[in-house]
Amino acid sequence: MLSIIIPAYNEGENINTAADVISRILHEGNINDFEIVFADDGSADNTWDIIKKRASLPKSRVRGVRFSRNFGKEAAIFAGLEKAKGDCAVVIDCDLQHPPELILKMYELWQQGYEVVEARKSDRGRESPLYKMFAKTFYKLMKSSSGINLDGASDYKLLDRRVIDALNNMKERLTFFRALSAWVGFKTAKVEFEVQPRLHGTTKWSFRKLFKFAISSVTGFTNFPMHIMTLSGVLFLLLSVILGVHTLYQFFTGMAAEGFSTVILLLLLIGSLLMFGLGIIGYYLSKIYEEIKFRPRYIINEEA
Repeated sequence: MLSIIIPAYNEGENINTAADVISRILHEGNINDFEIVFADDGSADNTWDIIKKRASLPKSRVRGVRFSRNFGKEAAIFAGLEKAKGDCAVVIDCDLQHPPELILKMYELWQQGYEVVEARKSDRGRESPLYKMFAKTFYKLMKSSSGINLDGASDYKLLDRRVIDALNNMKERLTFFRALSAWVGFKTAKVEFEVQPRLHGTTKWSFRKLFKFAISSVTGFTNFPMHIMTLSGVLFLLLSVILGVHTLYQFFTGMAAEGFSTVILLLLLIGSLLMFGLGIIGYYLSKIYEEIKFRPRYIINEEA
């Protein structure tokens, strides 16, 4: 069986279209044993009502889970993975910006023995230049700090049952699906796609949310920011040695000058660096605090 996992947040206009289009494509590709699992991430519109109605139809292949509130897309993806019954599963967006026709190619590669099939963006569609620059910088940072290449990566993936089980067995609360699905390894293939326009509605991701998600992902998957402070400390140590030697030389040669402004600037610079370092340490401590509370990633309010 093939499971199609679709996170949905305020996607009432897209639920039926997504289910119809994906079902038609799978039938045309002679994939008749499948299920479509919608994970409603605490939507405020009629998303859940439509999912529930669709699931109640005779011979419906649609199933759904509804969160008690909005827990985020990452939680919705993992809820879908935990509820999926298939031998493999495809994670795809509800707005069909991920072209569903590619599922057939991904399924074919899975039949050839690949356990992870990643769909990577050949272009970023109609994203603004600022967003593209931000995404490129984020992926470069992740690659340099963790060794995982996420350039062009998306949540659009096919995962074998062994990969699904490995992800479900991870107990961490703060997850980053794109990176974790690459981190687990297994035999991987890559396919490219062009981002399609949304069918209905607008994106639920603001720049503020994306920036917050990026910071959370970097700190949750690498300790690179901590190393920045270590490198800064080494550089300031070298600078202080050089400045110290220079100051002593001027003192003993009688060329010492008034340095009040220099002292103030150094104090401001060092103070700012220390506060910045404490901020990074505090952020990591908050992440540890979130993890050790061991609260569930999500709470399911209803199933259909």
